[in-house]
Amino acid sequence: MASVRWTKEQVKLAFHLYCQLPYGRIHGRNPEIIALAKVIGRTSDAVAMKMLNIASIDPAITSTGRVGLQGNSALDREVWAEFHSDWERLAVECQLHRQELDKNIVEDVEVENDEFVPEDFAGETRQVLTTQRIKQHFFRRAVLSGYRGRCCMSGLSESRLLIASHIVPWSKDKENRLNPSNGLCLSAIHDRAFDKGLITLTDDFKVIVSDELKRRDEPFVNEVLLPLSGRMIELPERFAPQAEFAAWHRSELFVDNKK
Repeated sequence: MASVRWTKEQVKLAFHLYCQLPYGRIHGRNPEIIALAKVIGRTSDAVAMKMLNIASIDPAITSTGRVGLQGNSALDREVWAEFHSDWERLAVECQLHRQELDKNIVEDVEVENDEFVPEDFAGETRQVLTTQRIKQHFFRRAVLSGYRGRCCMSGLSESRLLIASHIVPWSKDKENRLNPSNGLCLSAIHDRAFDKGLITLTDDFKVIVSDELKRRDEPFVNEVLLPLSGRMIELPERFAPQAEFAAWHRSELFVDNKK
């Protein structure tokens, strides 16, 4: 068994999993927590307690009256700060370390929008693809868990139709590529409309529908998209979207501002 004192690598792995689980599923009976506990030599209850220590630092949790589990350490706060300053590096580092511990292979993770790669691709390309998959997998799980697995505009909960959508696109903001606060959980159709700038958000996260859509006389648009106008999205329990990201999307992608 591990010593009583948590190592920094162990806290990183606990935080990494904390980001990917809904708050209500943080308990010692969760199979993912049990699996992590096994590879780091701790009990599942100890890992769950550490994740609840982390929750006590999370303003998204404490602002709702939930307090997590008091007793977070200086190391917990240090890891929290490191992740928030470099999501991309820490997400990849933790996943690779976890794979080293439990011998999982990255090809098993679910990704979306994965590009076709030939079977005979070179080792360097393989490593790029592996890293890309790790990043996509982490971002998807962190965003969907924050939104409780529901589209924030429609309420759809069928996971096969949900997208972890970037507010500021992946290619436009390297520092926030994996920041869950730069993500929305959207259905595939709402994701497409958002990505193409046909809908956007105000700074207080109400939906703006473009004039281009309003001019269309189609039953689907009239029944599904137009009623979103002025409606506030369902906010996540963690990793709330940031107003500056919404402002960027409105300014740079919204079609009404391209005229």
